[in-house]
Amino acid sequence: MTYTILGRCQRTARLGIGIATFSITVGLYCNGVAANTGVTISQAFVNQRNNRLALRLLKQGFTAGSVLAQLVANDPDEEYRQIGIIDRSGNAVAHTGPRTRGWSGHVTGDSYVAFGNGLVGPHVADAIAAGFLAEPEADLEHRLLMGIEAGRDAGGQGTVDRHKPERSAALIVYSQHDYADIDLRVDLHATAIEELRRVWLEYKKYEAYYHDRGRNPRGAVGQEAFMAKLAAAEA
Repeated sequence: MTYTILGRCQRTARLGIGIATFSITVGLYCNGVAANTGVTISQAFVNQRNNRLALRLLKQGFTAGSVLAQLVANDPDEEYRQIGIIDRSGNAVAHTGPRTRGWSGHVTGDSYVAFGNGLVGPHVADAIAAGFLAEPEADLEHRLLMGIEAGRDAGGQGTVDRHKPERSAALIVYSQHDYADIDLRVDLHATAIEELRRVWLEYKKYEAYYHDRGRNPRGAVGQEAFMAKLAAAEA
């Protein structure tokens, strides 16, 4: 019972994941992004090795379609998996095994994969894609959040008679570095997507400060002083 948007920004080539689920620690298990390489995750019955293998193959120059074919061919339990992949050129592909639970499926387009399992219906995947595409000039992290928010608002996971709450959510974005620009996670929360949006908005206030502090430690303002300045500006 998970739904996800994988995306690549066509302006900046940044890559990222927005994901929400009833399970916990989704940011740990469904995490496969590498700068200048691609983005991929395995979900439903997760196989973390698929994430690592897919990134290695993408780094070697294989296309998203070729990587997906190799993952499916070499996984005896592929019927239980969902896999999404976007390569560095924006080619996007997905696989939904027939033994994933509930309504499961995917929507792919140029530089995005919207997919999920245990959803109330196919309209949820369509809504995730539409949410991601709604503001193409916005920052990738905002677009990824809009995707999973749209999936939630369309009914999310569960059945028409019983909604499954999103208890875990994650937002991960890479640009040109070998470390993440953004890696935010919420777990064991009754409204994890709402909390993820709140955490991201709060982090945005600190993002430049944290980057500058690392680049210029001698001239860095103390964090309490920065927080006081921030509070004064918001007053």
